[in-house]
Amino acid sequence: MQIGFSAPTAGPLASADNLTRLATGAEDLGYHYATFSDHVVIPTDIEARYPYSESGEFSTAGNGERNEQLIELAFVAARTSRLRLVTSVMVVPHRPAVLAAKQLATIDVLSGGRLTLGIGAGWMREEFEAIDAPDFDRRGKVTDEYVAAFRELWTKERPKFSGEFVRFDNVVFAPKPAQKAGIPIWVGGESGPALRRTARLGDAWYPIGSNPAFPLDSLARFQAGVEKLRRLAAEAGRDPRSIGLAFRFPRYGAALPDKAGDGERRLFSGAAAAIAGDIRALATLGVGAIDLSFGGDSVAAMLEEMKRFTGEVMAKV
Repeated sequence: MQIGFSAPTAGPLASADNLTRLATGAEDLGYHYATFSDHVVIPTDIEARYPYSESGEFSTAGNGERNEQLIELAFVAARTSRLRLVTSVMVVPHRPAVLAAKQLATIDVLSGGRLTLGIGAGWMREEFEAIDAPDFDRRGKVTDEYVAAFRELWTKERPKFSGEFVRFDNVVFAPKPAQKAGIPIWVGGESGPALRRTARLGDAWYPIGSNPAFPLDSLARFQAGVEKLRRLAAEAGRDPRSIGLAFRFPRYGAALPDKAGDGERRLFSGAAAAIAGDIRALATLGVGAIDLSFGGDSVAAMLEEMKRFTGEVMAKV
């Protein structure tokens, strides 16, 4: 089981020195990957509902001090040697398709093939409008087409594409990504469209367990989601077992309620032994990677919590 952590993209912990200390410290502790969130701007008035809180409120609304996702990721790549870098997630319509494909390929080459592209279609209409992204109401179609364009550029010697949102021909796109099979694409989201996108386009499904509208807070609920994904993959003509599973948990431990919404045990709640049992059960279902957000108002505090998690939880898996 690979384990990852959420790298800060805002505030004092996202400084160059702190990111370097955190990333290299995580490597030393044996963490496999770091994740990076994606906001270009934070509008001051947000009516869009944030999917991952009960209230729908985006907790950092009004705080515009954020590093650009891909630039921060490239910075961390340059200061590490083993850590994989995961966009968690990149809002695909935020960046023009050909430019994004080039940025991602360059990062993969310069990092020695350590990039994983987590993708999402986005949720904040106001941010789309502020950065002049494509039509928010068509973001799903835009996302699918951009991903197809990425793969065309990454894999074809003479790439060409003629879609509704992306068109190119007679171009040289080099260098290609270092990973010969292409940059792995983890599809974020828990909804029906996200599952269908994973079934058609994804190398892995990458949900978050805390979406109130599509809860995956118990093993039974997650298993039902996996079964639905595998049905959709078979219908799309793909081998369901070829699609990997990764899972994000923003919170864990005694602060979580013991029971999930369906009355079953809430995943990642309780003591270390119980969480280790959850990880073993998820591995049995085919989950190959999990990542968490670790608290602390300093790098030392974050690394100490990460050390405790590996020592108290992962040592029991």
